[in-house]
Amino acid sequence: MAHFTLSLVVFIATMVASMHFHGAMAQTTHVVGDTLGWTIAPGGAAAYTTWASQQSFTVGDSLVFNFMNGQHDVAEVAAAAYDPCTSTNPISLTTTSPASLTLTTAGTHYYICTFTSHCQAGQKLTINVSAAATTPPSVTPTPPPSPSTTNPRTPTSPPPTTTPTPLTTPTEPCPPTSSPSASPPTITTGSTTPPPPPSGGASSFNAMLPVSLLAIGLAFLNY
Repeated sequence: MAHFTLSLVVFIATMVASMHFHGAMAQTTHVVGDTLGWTIAPGGAAAYTTWASQQSFTVGDSLVFNFMNGQHDVAEVAAAAYDPCTSTNPISLTTTSPASLTLTTAGTHYYICTFTSHCQAGQKLTINVSAAATTPPSVTPTPPPSPSTTNPRTPTSPPPTTTPTPLTTPTEPCPPTSSPSASPPTITTGSTTPPPPPSGGASSFNAMLPVSLLAIGLAFLNY
């Protein structure tokens, strides 16, 4: 997770730096004549011709003219008015310094000072402006996916397997087994002891014995 966060920070920082760099490349400010400024140059028009040859002008760039207010101005004129230094009907005219002019079209641009004899003395400038580079459509890059938020593909579970039911073999019933604890009945042979008389017969005999003895005794007395 820490590695992903660091990668995302580096990615965003790179994109921001690239945007700033692209913006800086898209627009350049050119100070006309550098430290010389916009004035009647000692070397005449050649001074501004040399300065312009060392620059690269693109649509969107800006020209800055530094001059003394009330002593100079800057006018953009057509090609036909440049060589004869004609200041009537200029394309634009700026009388206060610093004069900042944005280059909005490609092609050759012409600038002069409209003060008397200044253009003839060499206070004039011509530049060639290139078209801006074609910018591809803006595409927002997608950051790398987070491992913590990416759902892995759920594997497909195999179909359930059916286990065949084994055939049941019929079994024959087992014969009953004798309990080992059960013992066979004991039969006693050769016994001479008679079974005891029933309990009912003994009671009758005991009841009749006194009567019999009484009868026998009476018989002897009569004899």
